[in-house]
Amino acid sequence: MKKLFIQEVAPRDGFQNEARFIETDDKIAFIDQLSQCGYAKIEVTSFTSPKAIPALKDAEAVMHRIHRNPDVIYTVLVPNLRGAERAMSCGVDEVNLVMSVSETHNLSNLRMSRERSFEQLAAVIGEVRNTSTAINVSLSTVFGCPMQGDVAQDDVLAWVDRFAQLGVDGVTLCDTTGMAYPTQAGNLFAAVLARFPNLQVTAHFHNTRGMALANTVTALQAGVVRFDSSLGGLGGCPYAPGASGNVTTEDMVHMLELMGYDTGINLEGILAISRTLVPLIGHDVNSQTLAAGTRMALHPVPDYVRQLQRTQ
Repeated sequence: MKKLFIQEVAPRDGFQNEARFIETDDKIAFIDQLSQCGYAKIEVTSFTSPKAIPALKDAEAVMHRIHRNPDVIYTVLVPNLRGAERAMSCGVDEVNLVMSVSETHNLSNLRMSRERSFEQLAAVIGEVRNTSTAINVSLSTVFGCPMQGDVAQDDVLAWVDRFAQLGVDGVTLCDTTGMAYPTQAGNLFAAVLARFPNLQVTAHFHNTRGMALANTVTALQAGVVRFDSSLGGLGGCPYAPGASGNVTTEDMVHMLELMGYDTGINLEGILAISRTLVPLIGHDVNSQTLAAGTRMALHPVPDYVRQLQRTQ
């Protein structure tokens, strides 16, 4: 049975998109529950300016107070050297750096050119590289930009190469706006894995157009073993009109386990946690498995059917 690594992003990618502020104690309790469910990695928070992302203004408090499972990697998003310094003071296991391959999206999202982003992130990498903290780079809009259109595969490979040369540990290819489709996803991941065999490569899909699970399958077939996902499908992108959240963790785990993969995840455990999300965030979640139950969650046979069975 092939081992996969499931990486939960709801506490950061999900909560930062919520209109309602999730109280610090609630964030901590949520993460502590996730920590017992078999995740390889949990993205805890973002050390971005509280003015930019007020939903995660309690980053230090959350990182200091969670109960850390030694089997889980606790990663955080950092935008710059100041964010990295704050994160390192909390003893994070990994820093996650983000920029867009699309120039237009990078300008919209980060208010700077790709080259300026690269310079800023290179400074962070230089500061962190010789410590015990791992470094991951998440490249956004690698499958398309809602303002610019298609993104060339060669451009993606060139940006991965630039970061690989700086000595990062991993790279995440992000379908930030849900524009990926299965053959495209499979081809891009196959190319990246072939060219960068020493990088940990993660797939990060959104379900904006209903293709996240199909894209997951083609990424699997290309050789990907690491997948980001979000409990309840939380998350999204403010610069992609109509974009829904990330691929739903419980739906993805349910599918992968039916296919015979070892995700390491306690499916019943994460379904129980997902049920607590609605009162926490104040709206429904995008979880088909939560709504319908697992495939073998059988229903009682109606009495009239039992009577018919006895007469046959």
